[in-house]
Amino acid sequence: MKKYIIIALVLLRGNIYGQGADSLSHYLEVAARNNPAVMAAFHAYEASLEKIPQAGAFQDPQLEAGFFLSPMELVEGRQIAQFQLMQMFPWFGTRKAARTEAQHMAQMAFEQFRETKDNLYFEVYTEWFILCSLRQKLRNTQQNVALLKQLEQLALMKFSTGTVAPGGSTSPTRESAPAAASTSSAMSMGMSASLSPSQPDNSMSSMSGAVGGMSGASSGMTEVLRIQLETVESESSLETLLSEIRTAKARFNALLNRPSDSEVIVPDTIAAIPFLLSDETIGLITGQNPMLGMIHEESLAYKAKAEMDRKMGYPMFGVGLQYMLIGKKPETDMSMNSMNGQDMIMPMVSVSIPVFRGKYKAARRESQLQRQASEARYTDALNRLQAEFYSLKHRLEDAERKIALYRKQSELAGTTYNLMVQGFASGKNALGEVITVARQLLDYQLKEAEITADYNTAVASIQRLISTDKY
Repeated sequence: MKKYIIIALVLLRGNIYGQGADSLSHYLEVAARNNPAVMAAFHAYEASLEKIPQAGAFQDPQLEAGFFLSPMELVEGRQIAQFQLMQMFPWFGTRKAARTEAQHMAQMAFEQFRETKDNLYFEVYTEWFILCSLRQKLRNTQQNVALLKQLEQLALMKFSTGTVAPGGSTSPTRESAPAAASTSSAMSMGMSASLSPSQPDNSMSSMSGAVGGMSGASSGMTEVLRIQLETVESESSLETLLSEIRTAKARFNALLNRPSDSEVIVPDTIAAIPFLLSDETIGLITGQNPMLGMIHEESLAYKAKAEMDRKMGYPMFGVGLQYMLIGKKPETDMSMNSMNGQDMIMPMVSVSIPVFRGKYKAARRESQLQRQASEARYTDALNRLQAEFYSLKHRLEDAERKIALYRKQSELAGTTYNLMVQGFASGKNALGEVITVARQLLDYQLKEAEITADYNTAVASIQRLISTDKY
């Protein structure tokens, strides 16, 4: 029954991502079933359970048999063979102490199994959150590429129609076309008519308009090229993210003991795990952490071993029988023939005398010192776990603040970007300002995805410390 309970403990795991065939709980179940490290720890626990009946068993009885090649002559017959059976019994309570030690050693193996299982779940959670973060980054970068393409279309429209740029340069318009034509006509005639100094030089103004139109066209094409450069950079980031996702999937599948190219379904967005950190959480570490439980069981095992070593220094008792096979022999005096050939049975008792007690005292001192070492390791491990808890608590609170910050900055950057695009369309804002805001928007979105994954990983780390399966 205990075996089935352990299997159920491995397979049941709650999470916030549902219970479907491609949910995180499904992958945790697959990891618990297939991961070789967890199965090795579980088999080691099963093997340690088999040591309990071995520790509480009696010694095997000893049977001795001897045959005379030539029957030994006795007064009342001839002895043919002799059999002796002896069973030794340890001092009272020795077997119980040995079973207690074996039980604590088995419990140590179980705590080691729990530690392995919790570490596996933590690794699965971590890789899952990394995949979710990368998927969120991929989605945000794709949105950024779409925005840049829309901005490129807007810049092409400006270039084709012509709009006054913020720097004051004029792009070619339909109204400036006649002036350019008249200027070309005047230049072809050689400018035969001389102009008076008081009259405006229409030909020079027409040339200035033509140069301004060429400058505006060059500026419009520069804007398009700058947007295309930014788009190429974002598309390169997409390829990098896709490569990182393939690598993360391979690591995730390795934890599940599956082929590296197996498909992993993750949500498009990453969400922070609802988690309430109370003052009682630190107290759960002492009662539920498997590492502390393993060290505690080790200490109890050494305590039981010290008791067993003490009782091993007492005498052992043996109870047995001796059977002598006697054959008949011819007698001349029939009056003494009453016991001729009668077999003999003799009860026997033996006692071991532990004269050399130095080895028993040394074994007892060894167990006591090992127990003191275990207690010191327990205190050291508890201090380290508490320090790790407070470090994770700070990390959790800092991540929570940064999530709210990046979310607010993303909202403001999105609003600013929309206003900047409208200003760019009307010629009030420069392209560089629009691209800067677009970069800021993408940067805030990527940072929010990263810090959300870090927040969820910190939550998983705290849950690993208190060894709970509920999020």
